[in-house]
Amino acid sequence: MKISYYPGCTLKANAKNFEDSALCSLKQLGLEVEELRRWNCCGTVYSLATDDLIHHIAPIRNLIFSKEAKSEALMTLCAMCYNTLKRANERIKKSRDDRDIINRFMDAEGLAYEGDVKVLHLLELLRDEIKFENVAKKVVKPLKNLKVASYYGCLLVRPKEIGLDDVENPRVLENLMTALGADPVDFPYKTECCASYQTVDNPGIVAERTYRILTSAQRAGADVVSVSCPLCAFNLDNRQKETVNLYSDFKKMPILYFTQLLGIALGCPEEALRFDLHGVDPKPALKQKGLL
Repeated sequence: MKISYYPGCTLKANAKNFEDSALCSLKQLGLEVEELRRWNCCGTVYSLATDDLIHHIAPIRNLIFSKEAKSEALMTLCAMCYNTLKRANERIKKSRDDRDIINRFMDAEGLAYEGDVKVLHLLELLRDEIKFENVAKKVVKPLKNLKVASYYGCLLVRPKEIGLDDVENPRVLENLMTALGADPVDFPYKTECCASYQTVDNPGIVAERTYRILTSAQRAGADVVSVSCPLCAFNLDNRQKETVNLYSDFKKMPILYFTQLLGIALGCPEEALRFDLHGVDPKPALKQKGLL
């Protein structure tokens, strides 16, 4: 299966630690992905208005480019991009009228898009195509004794129709951590919202959510929290400065992309993990476990 890779905007800027660790990990697994040519911003948020078709042009344009590249699937890393691309794709599949309007707008004559490119998150690729048991065979540095709380946030599992796992109790990240040799830690806030774009004009709300989410993970015994969304990563990592100021009992905690933990286990060099981009340095916790 030929797979195109859609990076999205943030992975080329503030989330290079997400992209670099993912691409290194895929290389270690023997899989080369081809970055989509001429990709554009997916729009970030799926529009819920039934008469707001123009906001679905951006994600569908990327899927048309993927079809032009003769790819059967378009893979992304970011939970927000995944949610936007997949929901727009599902709308096109279900509505012939919407599909015809977008194809006319895109001037896609000769390559009319029918919703026939599969939208994949990297976690689905690892779970369903590569298989976690095969990932485990490639591990050279097991994440022994590292207790990892996996945080999903909103957009990987909601709405149910496009989610890649169970809405209430997803396990895909925990199963990956098990394959890497880590000890997955369950905690009740793993699918709670991080407060998303409230971080722009009301960081106090984000600090409150960060306190609840991370304190819950700490009480469950976690050493680190694993994430799959650049905005969740920013809110839970960088907003810990505000959290400390608001809550005197709060203890800072390392936040890592799941691809960074994957990269460590597969033997990626430290320069591909980009720990320099973190608000809370994860290296002390990793060194304590003998992983760096």
